[in-house]
Amino acid sequence: MQGITTKTIAQNKKAYHDYFVEESFETGIELCGTEVKSLRQGRVNLKDAWCSVVEGEIFVNGMHISPYEQGNIFNRDPMRVRRLLMHKREIMRLYGTVKQEGYSLIPLSLYFKGSKVKLQLGLCKGKKLYDKRADMAEKSAKRDIERAMKQRNR
Repeated sequence: MQGITTKTIAQNKKAYHDYFVEESFETGIELCGTEVKSLRQGRVNLKDAWCSVVEGEIFVNGMHISPYEQGNIFNRDPMRVRRLLMHKREIMRLYGTVKQEGYSLIPLSLYFKGSKVKLQLGLCKGKKLYDKRADMAEKSAKRDIERAMKQRNR
C-alpha cells in the first residue's frame, strides 16, 4: 500500500508568532473548481484567517484565495466564508472549548493530501507581548549557538 503524498500550499507563520498552538486538527474544506485551480498555483493567503462555529457548522473567515485568471464568470468572491468539513462531535467539542476557556480557532496550513485539499486547524491561545519577546530571544540565542558550533567545527 502506497502512502498518500502531501503538498503544502500555504502556511500561516503569523499564527505561530501570535498564538500558542495547543492542539491541531485536519479538516476538509468546501471549495469550488476555480478556487482549487487557484490553489494549485499557490495563490492563497492565510495571514488574517480565523474560524467560527455557527449553528453546529464550522467556517473559515478572512482566507483570501485569488481569482483564477481563466475562470471568467465562474470565479467566486476571494474573501467568501468557506465551510470546513469535520465531524459534528469534534465541532461541538471545539465550540465548547472556545466559548469557555478563551481559545481561538486559527488555520495553520493548507495542503493537498492526494487530490483533496485539507486545512490544518489549530486550537490556539493568544500570546502576550512578553511571550512574543521571549520566543524571539530564544530563537535568536538558538541561532547564535548554531552559528558558534558551525564556526568551531571548521
